[in-house]
Amino acid sequence: MMDYDLAALYGVETKRLKEQARRNINRFPKDFMFELNDTEFEYLRTQNATTKRGGTRYAPMAFTEQGVAMLSSVLNSEKAIQVNIEIMRAFAQYRGLIKENEELRTEVKALDDKINKVFKYLLEKIDALHKGEQDNKERIRIGYKLQDE
Repeated sequence: MMDYDLAALYGVETKRLKEQARRNINRFPKDFMFELNDTEFEYLRTQNATTKRGGTRYAPMAFTEQGVAMLSSVLNSEKAIQVNIEIMRAFAQYRGLIKENEELRTEVKALDDKINKVFKYLLEKIDALHKGEQDNKERIRIGYKLQDE
């Protein structure tokens, strides 16, 4: 989850949330929290259609499930504890849904494979047309025909 989303949930300013995370940096190893690099930040900025002057000017922090859990020890308010409990429940529900829907995942993968085959076929045909290669089969003329044809 992004720092600004967590700040909104906890009812604190993003600046304060980041401040607390940095003050307790030893509680947040790289697999708990990381800061987006310039490329990731620019991509995120273009996806959210923010202007250079509007929105956030600093790269946001991203927190994993364990990082969110660790935030409850850093943000020690009653609201932070309750929000954290709900977030942990949501993560658990999400994992449960993924496990329960293994069949759906398999079907989606099969569909994806079929779509990839169709795209590969279409790209091959487009390349052949682009190179000037065409089927040498006799084609049936379509459209309006003159009576003497």
